Formats: sequence, structure tokens, C-alpha cells
Amino acid sequence: MKTVYLGMSGGVDSSVSAVLLKEAGYRVVGVYMKNWSRDLPGMKCPWADDLSDAKRVATKLGIDFEVFDFEKEYKQKVVDYMLDEFKKGNTPNPDVMCNEEIKFKLFYDIAMSKGADMIATGHYAQITDGELARAVDENKDQTYFLYRISQDAIEHTIFPIGHMLKPDVKKFAEEHGLANAYKKESMGVCFVGEVGMKDFLKTYLEESGEAGIYIRPGEIKDADTGEVLGMHDGAIFVTLGQRHGLDVGGGLPYYVTGKDMAKNEVYVSKDLNSKDLWTNEIKIRDGFFRLGPIDTDTLNGMPVQVRLRHRAPLIPARIELTCWKHGRLTHLKEVHATLKFDKPIKRPAPGQSAVIYDDEICLGGGIVV
Repeated sequence: MKTVYLGMSGGVDSSVSAVLLKEAGYRVVGVYMKNWSRDLPGMKCPWADDLSDAKRVATKLGIDFEVFDFEKEYKQKVVDYMLDEFKKGNTPNPDVMCNEEIKFKLFYDIAMSKGADMIATGHYAQITDGELARAVDENKDQTYFLYRISQDAIEHTIFPIGHMLKPDVKKFAEEHGLANAYKKESMGVCFVGEVGMKDFLKTYLEESGEAGIYIRPGEIKDADTGEVLGMHDGAIFVTLGQRHGLDVGGGLPYYVTGKDMAKNEVYVSKDLNSKDLWTNEIKIRDGFFRLGPIDTDTLNGMPVQVRLRHRAPLIPARIELTCWKHGRLTHLKEVHATLKFDKPIKRPAPGQSAVIYDDEICLGGGIVV
């Protein structure tokens, strides 16, 4: 009997995954990853409740259960990375880093060292012929957040619900008497809960003594005329393309077209066709690709599809590699590339991820420059 270590968050997706794995004949060890336990202003961290829910399901199913304490590593690998990116004026995606560094690296390594044959999570994704592939439920597909997972992890991972639709997962949970069948899904920062990013940043900037640098009034200027239209309380809180939450008066909406972190200035425009909001190409850094059967010559110039945010439509593009260092033969690491589009696209915020697909297969991606 093969042993699978399953990440259990206390939610319905990982709970149903536990049932499916057990029914498939695996020895299942449920693991709650304690990545965060700190309360934040206006938000009590739900970790204790989530742990209790996960343990309750494990007890009901009669499977072993463990807790892995990753708080220190999560702070170093995810939170500190996120804060550094925001300070640079970027808009990072902590969920991508959490999957790369915590769930499919730290958790994976420890599980394998404990004798696991495989690991599993409740993500909506699939493994097809050893490649990361999109889930059947296109609305819930989470490959956007999983693109940086190593080939080793992919080859030893099971996504039990990747072939299911979300309503069917909830129905399955109800039919099997799982108490969390209709538990509300957590939103917001990965494992931090439903706390606003602005409040999260403020807390840490104040504690680090950097509040005076980043949380201070600055001018909002018209990108075309230079006219001062209003004030903001910190350029660090503003994202390219943002149109809500700007103190610039009434009339037609303004869109953020850029910002200068050194000057603490934000630039906006009413022009929906502004060249700063649209582009025919984007550059990516820190790219990571699982090549599989595709070699670098094939990838360079290859027509692909690109997803620029979770649940966004796939956009046809062509990839041009500009700089890379080879890792294993099946990997490309530290890739710098340009993605070229036939039609102008809404410019994504620097720091976000551009995830690249070949039809159903997720090849990898990189961080938008």
C-alpha cells in the first residue's frame, strides 16, 4: 500500500481529497501546515479553527494526522518576499511563492523523508503524463498559482479533485457526511485570512520602523499634464491599472498609469487608451519552465497561451527567450523572456505572474517586469 501525505487546510477541497485517496486504496496521512497563527488588526487568524476542522475530518476517516509548523519558513520565504516586492513598487503574488517554497518544496521534502510515496493537495489542477495540466473546472483552475512547482514534485503529486467541478465536490462532501461541506472559502492573503493587503502592509511597516518611509502623503498627478489632482497615503499601496480608492474627485474615472517610489508620486489618466495601460509585449524575469518533451529551441518562438491573473482568459502570444541558465535538462531556470501579443493587452502590474500554457499543459511562467 502506497503512502500519501495530504495537505489538509480544514476546507472542503482537501477533505474530499482525503476521502478519494482513502477510497483509492492509499494509506493517507493528513497534514495541517501551520504557516500563520498571528492575529492582525481587525482580523482574528482562523488557524485554530481550521486545524480543528482538518483534525475532525481525519478522525472521521480514521487516517493518521500530523501538524507541520512552518511559521518561521513562511515568514522568511513568503511574507518577507512579499514585503520586499511591495517596497520596490511591485505587486507580488504571495500564493505563487507559498506553493513554490512551502507546499511543494518544504512540505514535499519532509513528507518524502518520512516515507511518503506521494503528496497530495486539494488544488484544482491535474497531472497529465507527468505534466501540470489545467483542471476540468476552468473557473476554479489553480495552475496559475502552481506554475513554479519543480518537476520532481509534479511527478510525486496527486490532485484528487482536479477532474471534478466545485459543486460536485461540495455535493460529494455532503453525501459523505463531512461537516465542512459548505464551509466558507477563505480569501485574501495565502494562509493569512481575510485581511486587507493594505492593513497587512501597514502592520509590518510600522513594526519595522519603515512606516515613515512608505506610509506618507504623496501627490497624485495627471500623467499627461502634470497637474496635481489629489493626494494618496503611500505609493506602496497603489497598483498599476487601479481605478478605485483614488482621492481625485468626481467625473470620469482615473486609472493609475505609473508611480515613482522614490518621489512617492502616483500618475493617473482618464484616457482608457493610454499607452501606459496597454502594450503589445511584456517582459518577464525569474522565469521557471518545466520543459518536458519541449527543448529550448522549440520553446523559443513558440506560439503559447498566457494567463495574466487567476481566472483571466488565456491570451495567444509568442515567447522569445532572451536570457537563461540551464538547470536540469527538463528545467529552465532564471529565464528572462519577452511575450509578444498580436493585439494590445491591458498591461499587468509589475510583480504579477505571467503563466504560460501549451493548450492544457502549464509550461511555466515568470514575474512581470
